[in-house]
Amino acid sequence: MNERDAEILIRATNAYVTVVADPAAGGPEAIALVAEARRTRQPEALVAALRAEAWYHRTRLDGARAKRLLDEAVRIARRERLPERLGEVLVTRGVVSHELGRPGAAERDFTAAAGLIAPGMAAELAAQQGALYLNQGRLEEAARLYRRLLASSGLPRDVRAKVANNLGVLETQRGRPQVALGWLDQAAEAAHGVVPTYAAAIAESRAAATVQAGRLTEGLALFGEAAGLWQAAGLPLGELHVEHSEALVELRLLPEAQEQSREAVRLLDMHGMPLMAAEAQLRAAQLTLLRGDLPAAATLAAEVAARFRRQRRASWAARADLVAIEARLRSTASLATDPAAARRAAAVLRRARMPAAVHASLVAGRVAAAADKPAAAAAAWADALALSRGAPVLVRLRGRVAGALAGRLAGDDDAVLRHSRAGLADLARHRASLASYELRVLASGQGVELGRLGLAALVRGGSPARVLDWMERTRAAAVAAVEPGPAGPDTELDAELAAMRAAYAELRTAPGSGRSDVSPRQTELEARIRQSSWLRAAAAPAAAPRLSLASLRGQLGDRVLVEYDVLDGEVIAAVVEPARTRLVRLGPIAGVTFEISTLLFALRRLARGTGRAAAALATARAGLDHLTALLLAPLELPSHSELVVVPVGELQRVPWSAVHPQPVSVAPAAAMWERSARARPLGQDVVLVAGPDVPGGSAEIAALSALHPAATVLRPPASTAGAVVSALSTASLAHLACHGRVRPDNPIFSSLLLADGPLTVHELEARGPAPYRIVLAACESGTEVGYEGNETLGFVSSLLARGSAGLVASAVVVPDWDVVPLMRSLHSSVLRGATLATALFEARSTLDGADPRAFVSWCAFNAFGAA
Repeated sequence: MNERDAEILIRATNAYVTVVADPAAGGPEAIALVAEARRTRQPEALVAALRAEAWYHRTRLDGARAKRLLDEAVRIARRERLPERLGEVLVTRGVVSHELGRPGAAERDFTAAAGLIAPGMAAELAAQQGALYLNQGRLEEAARLYRRLLASSGLPRDVRAKVANNLGVLETQRGRPQVALGWLDQAAEAAHGVVPTYAAAIAESRAAATVQAGRLTEGLALFGEAAGLWQAAGLPLGELHVEHSEALVELRLLPEAQEQSREAVRLLDMHGMPLMAAEAQLRAAQLTLLRGDLPAAATLAAEVAARFRRQRRASWAARADLVAIEARLRSTASLATDPAAARRAAAVLRRARMPAAVHASLVAGRVAAAADKPAAAAAAWADALALSRGAPVLVRLRGRVAGALAGRLAGDDDAVLRHSRAGLADLARHRASLASYELRVLASGQGVELGRLGLAALVRGGSPARVLDWMERTRAAAVAAVEPGPAGPDTELDAELAAMRAAYAELRTAPGSGRSDVSPRQTELEARIRQSSWLRAAAAPAAAPRLSLASLRGQLGDRVLVEYDVLDGEVIAAVVEPARTRLVRLGPIAGVTFEISTLLFALRRLARGTGRAAAALATARAGLDHLTALLLAPLELPSHSELVVVPVGELQRVPWSAVHPQPVSVAPAAAMWERSARARPLGQDVVLVAGPDVPGGSAEIAALSALHPAATVLRPPASTAGAVVSALSTASLAHLACHGRVRPDNPIFSSLLLADGPLTVHELEARGPAPYRIVLAACESGTEVGYEGNETLGFVSSLLARGSAGLVASAVVVPDWDVVPLMRSLHSSVLRGATLATALFEARSTLDGADPRAFVSWCAFNAFGAA
């Protein structure tokens, strides 16, 4: 070989190493070397260069192109009798075939390569063989092979990094994330300064293991760091999107998870990478099931199960089968073969020692129970409970559900309650680890079934006091503790909020825009602010108050507390009176929901002055009468009793002040109301705020200023969000007269419109202003967006969580001018020492109920808390 041939061969050989380390830099060089080797007719250099270029295209997720180049390299190496080069190419082609979902072809290439490669490449071949086992679910074989490699001396650092990373991935799949993180530390140490692309892969693996360990927000932050490393290394993000979506599911951020999953499927399918695309498709099927599209979930899961079977990935196929089986079960379309199929899938996952085996056994038990096979159901649920012991918290929750279901099946209510209590206690600790108010609200959805199972057991037991105590465990838990105030200034949040208000101002001045519009820039900023809130370090919130019935009665005095719940479609109520607690069954929720919707529709018509006012007024009055008959009359309460109401779900939309002829206060939980009754104001400051574009708001603030001559008054342009937040932080009583906007799609950005833009729920939650009493004379400011687990997001829950003891807010649109007399009367009563509930009751009595627009004000406002 002459000097020129030797030189190009050296460059071609080194090109592969360069591409592995830095695909973006090495790829163009490899492509140029292929062209040069073709021109100079250097077959060995061409084989080496083709391998390097193929690896570059593989990193770009173009597996088909990589395979074509490697096929050519194999043909040339065989024709030119280059055994070592042939072995190298076969190893690389095996990797690509594996990722293309052709495990048989990969296995054949690895077997053929074993007899050809140089001894120094044996470790690389073994590592790739282990990866094949790993993706096929042959975890024990892969683990043995990886450990043997890591115990050998002289293992190259790049191979050590790859193998330790894969062993970390394997242990994560087996539900041992702490063990996984130990291997990933070794991988990072070996990869340091060697192969930048390995650092990106290890960062992704670490993020996934951290999520699996239950440190969800930390894992989410690590995914952000991993994305930066992947982008810096020039790697496509398809695989990262798959793992990221899993973390988002665990946090119940389902729309965001679905977006990540769809993007992963698109990228991986577009690039012809069926191995990872199948995993992305499985995530998509699971999300479709979680979001309730059962037929679509069953169809998609069946398709992806077939795809996994073609790839010889039995454990992944079992997970897909379970999605289809669960979707059919929930849509009452189970097949006769589903019980046996669920048992087989659970057995496959148990043998693979994967955490998914817990959910698989839970589903197998459900299917067996539905098929009237109690023994099989009990056995499956016992397996799920046993497998969940020692697992991360969200896996343990599934085990506790299985234990509670088994107890119900056996008629053992004590077992149902034991497992339900333990599961909800685990969930409470998990929820407390989350910094974001939004994430804590979403996390409560993980405990819905345990809450229902425990409640049903206690209702069967017939103790009203124990039923009330259980209701308290399962509602408003995310906001039941007073939140600690902010640790100090947050310059990042300040900058983001300023940018959001600037975007709002820009939109408002654009031709044809309305107050309800949201610009793309605002949407982008909202997403960034939300994500920042998910990732901040959790402060330790105060312990959620437990209900003391004796203390509650002491604070209630002559009042009666009614706490509602819905069990199996039926409304039930626990009634706390001065001398006893009762449990009353009220009937189906469906009729109540219909009456609420009819009433609110009529009130909206009256507020807007559309249609026939007399007909709308008659409909509204009839709706109130029907709601009173459905929700209060069966309780047989004394007509003179002041009420405290603790609603759930759809009952949060009831205008409670209008369905009972005495003062009514509303609370997310009885313990929160009792706490608010014990609270005392820290000062005497009064703050009155008028927002822009509210003619009635200016008159309202002027009228109230006469009642509170020492008040701090903020009108446009002085009523900026910053000025209002600062004033609220020291207020004993605050009144905000401004436009309100509810965002059902993104409730932490429900807002009050101030002089420089929106003041959002998120900002109030982050800043921590909590006036002792606050009146929100803003349309729909009392509307909360409901979530699973009897949680809500909105101004009322946020301010109560921050320690406000009393609020007044509207659940519907209210005409600006018509509310002025009501508010003047309300403040007059407060100045005489009345609570907000009593003040609202007295103020409502001054309105002319025959006037359609005054009737809206009479209905619209509820008082919250005891102050």
